[in-house]
Amino acid sequence: MSSAAKKLIVAGGNGFLGSRICQAAVHRGWDVTSISRSGQPNWSSVSASPSAPSWSTAVSWERADIFRPAEWIALLNGADYVVHSLGILLEADYKGVISGRESPLAGLQKAFSPRHTPNPLERRPGDELRPPTNANQLTYEMMNRDSAILLAKEAANKGVKGFGYISAAGGAPVLPSRYISTKREAEDVIAREFPEMRGVFFRPPFMYDSSRPVTMPLAAMTMAGSIFNGATGGVLSNFLGSAGTKPLKADLVAEAVVEGLDDTAVKGAVEVPELEALANKGWRRTML
Repeated sequence: MSSAAKKLIVAGGNGFLGSRICQAAVHRGWDVTSISRSGQPNWSSVSASPSAPSWSTAVSWERADIFRPAEWIALLNGADYVVHSLGILLEADYKGVISGRESPLAGLQKAFSPRHTPNPLERRPGDELRPPTNANQLTYEMMNRDSAILLAKEAANKGVKGFGYISAAGGAPVLPSRYISTKREAEDVIAREFPEMRGVFFRPPFMYDSSRPVTMPLAAMTMAGSIFNGATGGVLSNFLGSAGTKPLKADLVAEAVVEGLDDTAVKGAVEVPELEALANKGWRRTML
């Protein structure tokens, strides 16, 4: 690999979208490192095969806890770009409900109630980012917002040129409002607190891929919702959120993320039409 290869760090690089971001960057000849608690992906859950694809050997799959910066700060040295591809649709409470340790009512009550977690900007060097109580529970505030701000802070300290945050086009009627509000809060804080670092906030809609069969009928439903929303002049946009937005293939979003990071003119929120344009631009580049 050339010494001039761009260096990309992907927090959550072993996930559904994160692994595809790693793949797109590898295909450009970039030096790619993934940070996650489990290291390599469970390939059967993110791809059509249980076996690792050939491109994965070019990625450094590092194990680290995003809430323990001492485990991964050194990996940011010399990085050109950092991507935060962590987040949750549902909070960890649902596991307790399913296992019977918690009542459905209590689980819903937690999901739709506000949470208070420590401000990651006030963390002292070496401090771990953990809530004062119930530290084992992953909340929207922790995963969608605080972990992103923590990563962005350390990236800015290391002089990283571009920071990509995987946000969302909107919420959905079945999700608590905190799902999308915490993502928008992360965008606002990162843009305000780290102006010297180009922040790119990718807002994908529902993503699908045939390797994850459950996403296919959901994508069809979402497409129907977007058609209906368009036919009614978008009057239900606020209510439907991502459920009323055209779904995109996960590979397309991944290509758009890498192209957006590589294009210094791209900054701030990147909505669905821009994602499609960036992906097409990236694919045209690889064909030349």
